[in-house]
Amino acid sequence: MNIASLLQGLAGFAWIAVVGVLVLIFTRVSRNQSAKGLNSLAIGLVVVAILMTAVGAGLVFVEPDQRGVVITIGKGGILPEALEPGIHWIIPFVQRVELYSIARATYTMASTSGEGQVAGDDSIEARTKDGQQVYIDASVIYAVNPLQLVNLHITWKHTYEDNVVRPVSRAAIRDAVSQFGVEEIVSTKRAELEKMISDSIETGLSNNNLQMVDFLLRNIRFSDEYAAAVEQKQIAEQQAQQAKFVVESKKQEAEQARQVAQGQADAAVIAAKGAAEARIINAQAEAKANQLLAESLTPELVQYQYILKLAPGVQTIFIPSGNQFILPLPGSPTQPAAPQ
Repeated sequence: MNIASLLQGLAGFAWIAVVGVLVLIFTRVSRNQSAKGLNSLAIGLVVVAILMTAVGAGLVFVEPDQRGVVITIGKGGILPEALEPGIHWIIPFVQRVELYSIARATYTMASTSGEGQVAGDDSIEARTKDGQQVYIDASVIYAVNPLQLVNLHITWKHTYEDNVVRPVSRAAIRDAVSQFGVEEIVSTKRAELEKMISDSIETGLSNNNLQMVDFLLRNIRFSDEYAAAVEQKQIAEQQAQQAKFVVESKKQEAEQARQVAQGQADAAVIAAKGAAEARIINAQAEAKANQLLAESLTPELVQYQYILKLAPGVQTIFIPSGNQFILPLPGSPTQPAAPQ
């Protein structure tokens, strides 16, 4: 409680006391009793009550988050400077003060009942560049410009919230939304949309002696028809993604099968090449062995091996006298035996 309110309260009690004393005087007089002392008391109480009422009416206490506009008789009807926080004296019954809060205030326009200043659905209905209907939930945080308070009072008095903040905000939102496509405002250009709205509201409030502190784009809703279309589109995109995934899986399986077949073919080629090289090496080794064997053969060795192959079970052989060989070599001309 400030001093001005205290004095006004005391003045009220003083007037109550005056009424009480007057009632007591009237009662004494009606009973033919003396009321001299009460008359003096009543006069004193009246004087005190008048003084306290006058002082209480002239004192004005301005809170730290307030400013006061002084309305007066003459001088254009209003003082050019607003009252700063603290105790001020004005001329009772000639001047009065209109107090304004300069604290930040939030004006909300939302579809949910109870969230905004207006009951029911108070979201902003707007149309995008491509003709789609959207519904915007938003909040504007603003404050009274203390340096322009007198002009604000002259122009709008205490109606600035309904007559400035609300229409300026809704108009700015509708104008900004109309410059974007529906998909842009919910994806790539939402931040740009929000900044455009904020700048427009700031300009509109500043032109009306208010300050825009912040703008909050709370929610964007679509019409039921467009929401259903978006849902169908998302389903189609998901199905397309699934089909693409299946195709990629099949491609990967085919590539794996191709790589396996290629690996098997490469292995077969390598194996065939190895077998061919092995056969060449074996042939070369066999040729070398035959060459060495041919170089080591003598007629006697050949005859001996021939006999072993001819009759491996023969223990004794009779040969004609004078013959060098037991039998003629295969392919040699037959010679008659010498006469005995």
